[in-house]
Amino acid sequence: MRHRARGRRVTTATAAAVLAAAMTAVLAAGCTTGNHPDDGHGHSRPSATPRPGGSGSVLAVKIDNVSAARPQTGLRAADVVYAEQVEGGLSRLMAVYASRLPESVGPVRSARESDLELLRQFDRPTLAFSGAQHKLLPLIGQAPLRGETPGNAADAYYRDTGRAAPHNLYLRPAALMPSPPGSAALTTGFHYGAAPSGGTPETTRTVRYPAARFTFTWSAGRSRWLVAMDGTPTVTADGKPVAPATVVVQYVRVRDSAYHDALGNHTPYTETVGSGKAEVLRDGKAFHARWKRATAAGGTDFTVGDGTPLNFAAGQVWVVFARAAG
Repeated sequence: MRHRARGRRVTTATAAAVLAAAMTAVLAAGCTTGNHPDDGHGHSRPSATPRPGGSGSVLAVKIDNVSAARPQTGLRAADVVYAEQVEGGLSRLMAVYASRLPESVGPVRSARESDLELLRQFDRPTLAFSGAQHKLLPLIGQAPLRGETPGNAADAYYRDTGRAAPHNLYLRPAALMPSPPGSAALTTGFHYGAAPSGGTPETTRTVRYPAARFTFTWSAGRSRWLVAMDGTPTVTADGKPVAPATVVVQYVRVRDSAYHDALGNHTPYTETVGSGKAEVLRDGKAFHARWKRATAAGGTDFTVGDGTPLNFAAGQVWVVFARAAG
Protein backbone atom coordinates (compact mmCIF):
# COMPACT_ATOMS: atom_id res chain seq x y z
CA MET A 1 0.00 0.00 0.00
CA ARG A 2 1.38 3.39 -0.93
CA HIS A 3 2.21 5.94 1.68
CA ARG A 4 -0.42 8.60 2.31
CA ALA A 5 0.44 11.90 3.92
CA ARG A 6 -1.65 12.83 6.90
CA GLY A 7 -3.65 16.02 6.62
CA ARG A 8 -2.95 18.87 9.01
CA ARG A 9 -4.76 18.66 12.34
CA VAL A 10 -7.23 21.31 13.36
CA THR A 11 -7.77 22.07 17.02
CA THR A 12 -11.18 23.10 18.31
CA ALA A 13 -10.05 26.71 18.52
CA THR A 14 -8.60 26.60 15.03
CA ALA A 15 -11.74 24.97 13.67
CA ALA A 16 -13.85 27.74 15.15
CA ALA A 17 -11.57 30.35 13.66
CA VAL A 18 -11.73 28.69 10.23
CA LEU A 19 -15.52 28.57 10.44
CA ALA A 20 -15.73 32.21 11.45
CA ALA A 21 -13.47 33.22 8.59
CA ALA A 22 -15.49 31.15 6.16
CA MET A 23 -18.71 32.79 7.33
CA THR A 24 -17.14 36.19 6.89
CA ALA A 25 -16.13 35.29 3.37
CA VAL A 26 -19.63 33.98 2.66
CA LEU A 27 -21.16 37.29 3.65
CA ALA A 28 -18.65 39.40 1.77
CA ALA A 29 -19.14 40.11 -1.92
CA GLY A 30 -16.16 39.52 -4.15
CA CYS A 31 -15.16 41.21 -7.42
CA THR A 32 -17.26 39.34 -9.96
CA THR A 33 -19.38 39.63 -13.02
CA GLY A 34 -22.55 37.81 -13.95
CA ASN A 35 -20.75 35.71 -16.59
CA HIS A 36 -19.22 32.32 -15.77
CA PRO A 37 -16.97 31.00 -18.55
CA ASP A 38 -16.93 27.21 -18.59
CA ASP A 39 -14.06 24.90 -19.58
CA GLY A 40 -11.68 27.78 -20.23
CA HIS A 41 -13.81 29.90 -22.55
CA GLY A 42 -15.24 33.36 -22.04
CA HIS A 43 -14.09 36.28 -19.95
CA SER A 44 -10.83 36.13 -18.04
CA ARG A 45 -10.70 36.23 -14.25
CA PRO A 46 -8.33 38.14 -12.00
CA SER A 47 -5.12 36.17 -11.56
CA ALA A 48 -4.16 34.59 -8.25
CA THR A 49 -1.00 32.95 -7.00
CA PRO A 50 -1.31 29.15 -7.03
CA ARG A 51 -1.10 27.62 -3.56
CA PRO A 52 1.57 24.94 -3.05
CA GLY A 53 0.95 21.23 -2.60
CA GLY A 54 -1.74 20.39 -5.15
CA SER A 55 0.19 19.44 -8.28
CA GLY A 56 0.13 15.66 -7.68
CA SER A 57 -3.41 15.14 -6.39
CA VAL A 58 -6.90 15.51 -7.77
CA LEU A 59 -9.07 18.53 -7.11
CA ALA A 60 -12.51 17.71 -5.70
CA VAL A 61 -15.12 20.47 -5.49
CA LYS A 62 -18.44 20.31 -3.63
CA ILE A 63 -21.04 21.84 -5.97
CA ASP A 64 -24.48 23.17 -5.13
CA ASN A 65 -27.33 21.42 -6.93
CA VAL A 66 -30.61 23.11 -6.04
CA SER A 67 -32.49 24.98 -8.76
CA ALA A 68 -31.16 28.37 -7.57
CA ALA A 69 -27.61 27.11 -8.20
CA ARG A 70 -28.17 26.23 -11.84
CA PRO A 71 -26.73 26.48 -14.37
CA GLN A 72 -23.48 25.41 -12.78
CA THR A 73 -20.01 26.23 -14.01
CA GLY A 74 -17.15 23.84 -14.73
CA LEU A 75 -19.05 20.53 -14.68
CA ARG A 76 -18.13 19.57 -18.23
CA ALA A 77 -14.41 19.60 -17.43
CA ALA A 78 -14.68 17.08 -14.57
CA ASP A 79 -13.37 13.56 -15.02
CA VAL A 80 -15.83 12.16 -12.49
CA VAL A 81 -19.01 13.63 -11.00
CA TYR A 82 -20.49 12.03 -7.88
CA ALA A 83 -24.13 12.71 -6.95
CA GLU A 84 -25.29 12.10 -3.40
CA GLN A 85 -28.37 12.70 -1.28
CA VAL A 86 -28.19 15.40 1.39
CA GLU A 87 -30.60 16.88 3.93
CA GLY A 88 -34.26 17.18 3.02
CA GLY A 89 -33.92 14.61 0.24
CA LEU A 90 -32.04 17.08 -1.97
CA SER A 91 -28.87 16.33 -3.93
CA ARG A 92 -25.36 17.68 -4.08
CA LEU A 93 -22.47 17.03 -6.47
CA MET A 94 -18.77 16.43 -6.05
CA ALA A 95 -16.78 17.08 -9.21
CA VAL A 96 -13.29 15.56 -9.46
CA TYR A 97 -10.69 17.12 -11.75
CA ALA A 98 -7.45 15.51 -12.92
CA SER A 99 -7.14 15.76 -16.72
CA ARG A 100 -7.92 19.47 -16.99
CA LEU A 101 -8.92 22.41 -14.85
CA PRO A 102 -11.73 24.77 -15.90
CA GLU A 103 -11.34 28.48 -15.37
CA SER A 104 -13.99 28.47 -12.65
CA VAL A 105 -16.21 25.98 -10.80
CA GLY A 106 -19.35 26.44 -8.80
CA PRO A 107 -21.44 27.34 -7.01
CA VAL A 108 -19.33 25.85 -4.23
CA ARG A 109 -21.09 24.52 -1.13
CA SER A 110 -20.32 22.77 2.14
CA ALA A 111 -18.72 19.39 2.83
CA ARG A 112 -20.30 16.33 4.40
CA GLU A 113 -18.92 13.48 6.51
CA SER A 114 -19.41 11.01 3.63
CA ASP A 115 -16.95 13.01 1.54
CA LEU A 116 -14.06 11.99 3.78
CA GLU A 117 -14.59 8.28 3.12
CA LEU A 118 -15.17 8.80 -0.60
CA LEU A 119 -12.00 10.87 -1.00
CA ARG A 120 -9.75 8.36 0.76
CA GLN A 121 -9.39 6.58 -2.60
CA PHE A 122 -7.15 9.44 -3.79
CA ASP A 123 -3.65 10.35 -2.61
CA ARG A 124 -4.14 13.47 -0.46
CA PRO A 125 -6.71 15.15 -2.70
CA THR A 126 -7.51 18.84 -2.53
CA LEU A 127 -11.09 19.39 -1.35
CA ALA A 128 -12.60 22.79 -2.16
CA PHE A 129 -15.72 23.55 -0.12
CA SER A 130 -17.48 26.54 1.39
CA GLY A 131 -17.34 25.31 4.99
CA ALA A 132 -18.85 22.64 7.22
CA GLN A 133 -20.52 22.15 10.58
CA HIS A 134 -18.13 23.15 13.34
CA LYS A 135 -18.17 19.63 14.81
CA LEU A 136 -17.13 18.21 11.44
CA LEU A 137 -14.24 20.61 10.86
CA PRO A 138 -11.79 18.77 13.14
CA LEU A 139 -12.48 15.51 11.27
CA ILE A 140 -11.78 17.26 7.97
CA GLY A 141 -8.56 18.63 9.44
CA GLN A 142 -7.45 15.14 10.50
CA ALA A 143 -8.34 13.50 7.18
CA PRO A 144 -5.61 12.74 4.59
CA LEU A 145 -6.65 15.59 2.33
CA ARG A 146 -5.94 19.26 1.76
CA GLY A 147 -9.01 21.30 2.64
CA GLU A 148 -9.40 24.71 1.00
CA THR A 149 -12.21 27.08 2.00
CA PRO A 150 -12.77 30.83 1.64
CA GLY A 151 -11.45 31.06 5.20
CA ASN A 152 -7.94 29.88 4.34
CA ALA A 153 -7.79 30.44 0.56
CA ALA A 154 -9.67 33.70 0.00
CA ASP A 155 -7.72 34.43 -3.19
CA ALA A 156 -9.12 31.25 -4.77
CA TYR A 157 -12.79 32.22 -4.41
CA TYR A 158 -15.04 34.97 -5.71
CA ARG A 159 -18.70 35.96 -5.50
CA ASP A 160 -21.11 36.51 -8.36
CA THR A 161 -23.04 39.61 -7.34
CA GLY A 162 -25.73 38.69 -9.88
CA ARG A 163 -26.78 35.68 -7.83
CA ALA A 164 -28.18 35.39 -4.34
CA ALA A 165 -26.10 33.92 -1.52
CA PRO A 166 -25.37 31.18 -0.71
CA HIS A 167 -25.61 30.08 -4.35
CA ASN A 168 -22.99 32.49 -5.69
CA LEU A 169 -19.58 31.29 -4.44
CA TYR A 170 -17.15 30.20 -7.17
CA LEU A 171 -13.66 28.71 -7.23
CA ARG A 172 -10.68 29.53 -9.45
CA PRO A 173 -8.90 26.15 -9.62
CA ALA A 174 -5.68 27.72 -10.91
CA ALA A 175 -5.34 29.49 -7.58
CA LEU A 176 -5.08 26.13 -5.82
CA MET A 177 -2.87 24.22 -8.24
CA PRO A 178 -0.75 25.42 -11.16
CA SER A 179 -1.73 22.57 -13.49
CA PRO A 180 -3.92 19.46 -13.56
CA PRO A 181 -2.24 16.39 -12.05
CA GLY A 182 -3.11 14.12 -14.99
CA SER A 183 -5.22 11.01 -15.30
CA ALA A 184 -2.79 8.90 -13.24
CA ALA A 185 -4.12 10.70 -10.15
CA LEU A 186 -7.57 9.18 -10.74
CA THR A 187 -7.14 6.16 -8.48
CA THR A 188 -10.83 5.32 -8.63
CA GLY A 189 -10.39 1.68 -9.63
CA PHE A 190 -12.39 2.29 -12.82
CA HIS A 191 -11.47 0.33 -15.96
CA TYR A 192 -11.86 1.81 -19.43
CA GLY A 193 -12.04 0.00 -22.75
CA ALA A 194 -14.31 -1.93 -25.07
CA ALA A 195 -17.84 -2.60 -23.89
CA PRO A 196 -18.61 -6.06 -22.54
CA SER A 197 -20.87 -8.39 -24.46
CA GLY A 198 -24.57 -8.41 -23.73
CA GLY A 199 -26.31 -5.54 -22.01
CA THR A 200 -29.86 -4.30 -22.47
CA PRO A 201 -30.69 -1.47 -24.88
CA GLU A 202 -31.51 1.60 -22.79
CA THR A 203 -32.65 5.04 -23.93
CA THR A 204 -33.36 6.69 -20.59
CA ARG A 205 -32.77 6.06 -16.90
CA THR A 206 -34.04 8.07 -13.92
CA VAL A 207 -32.74 7.97 -10.35
CA ARG A 208 -34.99 9.54 -7.72
CA TYR A 209 -34.21 10.99 -4.31
CA PRO A 210 -37.04 12.17 -2.02
CA ALA A 211 -36.75 15.76 -3.32
CA ALA A 212 -34.55 15.44 -6.42
CA ARG A 213 -34.15 13.33 -9.53
CA PHE A 214 -31.57 12.66 -12.23
CA THR A 215 -32.47 11.52 -15.73
CA PHE A 216 -29.95 10.29 -18.28
CA THR A 217 -31.06 10.06 -21.92
CA TRP A 218 -28.92 8.39 -24.56
CA SER A 219 -27.94 10.54 -27.55
CA ALA A 220 -26.75 8.38 -30.41
CA GLY A 221 -25.57 11.47 -32.28
CA ARG A 222 -23.30 12.54 -29.43
CA SER A 223 -22.54 9.02 -28.16
CA ARG A 224 -23.20 10.43 -24.72
CA TRP A 225 -25.86 10.47 -22.01
CA LEU A 226 -27.61 13.82 -21.75
CA VAL A 227 -28.23 14.80 -18.15
CA ALA A 228 -31.44 16.33 -16.81
CA MET A 229 -31.94 17.30 -13.18
CA ASP A 230 -35.39 17.68 -11.67
CA GLY A 231 -36.84 17.45 -15.17
CA THR A 232 -34.72 20.23 -16.71
CA PRO A 233 -31.89 19.56 -19.19
CA THR A 234 -28.54 20.21 -17.54
CA VAL A 235 -26.35 22.78 -19.24
CA THR A 236 -23.40 24.73 -17.92
CA ALA A 237 -23.29 28.51 -17.68
CA ASP A 238 -22.09 28.78 -21.28
CA GLY A 239 -25.18 26.88 -22.48
CA LYS A 240 -23.42 23.62 -23.34
CA PRO A 241 -25.05 20.33 -22.32
CA VAL A 242 -23.53 18.08 -19.68
CA ALA A 243 -23.13 14.68 -21.33
CA PRO A 244 -21.08 11.92 -19.69
CA ALA A 245 -19.93 8.86 -21.62
CA THR A 246 -20.68 6.51 -18.72
CA VAL A 247 -23.28 6.66 -15.96
CA VAL A 248 -23.09 4.43 -12.90
CA VAL A 249 -26.08 3.92 -10.62
CA GLN A 250 -24.43 2.53 -7.50
CA TYR A 251 -26.72 1.06 -4.85
CA VAL A 252 -25.33 1.79 -1.39
CA ARG A 253 -26.40 1.93 2.23
CA VAL A 254 -27.56 5.41 3.23
CA ARG A 255 -27.98 6.02 6.95
CA ASP A 256 -28.31 9.00 9.26
CA SER A 257 -25.03 10.56 10.35
CA ALA A 258 -24.43 12.26 13.69
CA TYR A 259 -24.85 15.68 12.02
CA HIS A 260 -27.91 17.69 11.05
CA ASP A 261 -28.80 20.98 9.40
CA ALA A 262 -30.22 24.13 11.00
CA LEU A 263 -33.75 22.75 10.66
CA GLY A 264 -32.87 19.57 12.52
CA ASN A 265 -32.78 17.33 9.43
CA HIS A 266 -30.18 14.59 9.83
CA THR A 267 -27.40 14.56 7.26
CA PRO A 268 -27.44 11.28 5.31
CA TYR A 269 -24.22 9.26 5.39
CA THR A 270 -23.53 7.46 2.12
CA GLU A 271 -21.44 4.34 2.68
CA THR A 272 -19.06 3.84 -0.24
CA VAL A 273 -16.95 1.07 1.31
CA GLY A 274 -18.48 -2.36 0.97
CA SER A 275 -20.18 -4.12 -1.92
CA GLY A 276 -23.49 -4.25 -3.73
CA LYS A 277 -25.33 -3.96 -7.00
CA ALA A 278 -24.88 -1.37 -9.72
CA GLU A 279 -26.10 -0.50 -13.19
CA VAL A 280 -23.60 0.81 -15.69
CA LEU A 281 -24.90 2.77 -18.68
CA ARG A 282 -22.67 3.10 -21.73
CA ASP A 283 -23.09 3.02 -25.50
CA GLY A 284 -26.88 3.10 -25.25
CA LYS A 285 -27.02 -0.03 -23.10
CA ALA A 286 -27.44 -0.91 -19.43
CA PHE A 287 -25.18 -3.52 -17.84
CA HIS A 288 -25.93 -5.17 -14.51
CA ALA A 289 -22.85 -5.16 -12.32
CA ARG A 290 -21.46 -5.72 -8.85
CA TRP A 291 -19.36 -3.13 -7.06
CA LYS A 292 -16.79 -3.74 -4.35
CA ARG A 293 -14.57 -1.38 -2.39
CA ALA A 294 -12.72 -3.37 0.23
CA THR A 295 -11.11 -0.46 2.06
CA ALA A 296 -11.48 3.30 2.08
CA ALA A 297 -7.92 3.64 0.77
CA GLY A 298 -8.79 1.64 -2.35
CA GLY A 299 -10.82 2.29 -5.45
CA THR A 300 -14.10 0.66 -6.48
CA ASP A 301 -14.19 -2.40 -8.73
CA PHE A 302 -17.17 -2.90 -11.02
CA THR A 303 -17.54 -6.39 -12.44
CA VAL A 304 -19.96 -8.42 -14.52
CA GLY A 305 -21.40 -11.80 -13.48
CA ASP A 306 -18.23 -13.86 -14.02
CA GLY A 307 -16.07 -11.37 -12.11
CA THR A 308 -14.59 -9.72 -15.19
CA PRO A 309 -13.97 -5.98 -14.80
CA LEU A 310 -16.66 -3.93 -16.51
CA ASN A 311 -15.05 -1.36 -18.78
CA PHE A 312 -16.33 2.19 -18.88
CA ALA A 313 -16.40 4.27 -22.07
CA ALA A 314 -13.68 6.87 -22.48
CA GLY A 315 -14.85 10.25 -21.21
CA GLN A 316 -16.63 11.70 -18.22
CA VAL A 317 -18.20 9.35 -15.65
CA TRP A 318 -21.18 10.18 -13.45
CA VAL A 319 -21.69 8.05 -10.34
CA VAL A 320 -25.12 8.44 -8.75
CA PHE A 321 -25.40 6.93 -5.27
CA ALA A 322 -28.84 5.36 -4.84
CA ARG A 323 -30.26 3.83 -1.70
CA ALA A 324 -30.04 0.04 -1.73
CA ALA A 325 -33.23 -1.87 -1.00
CA GLY A 326 -33.60 -3.45 2.40
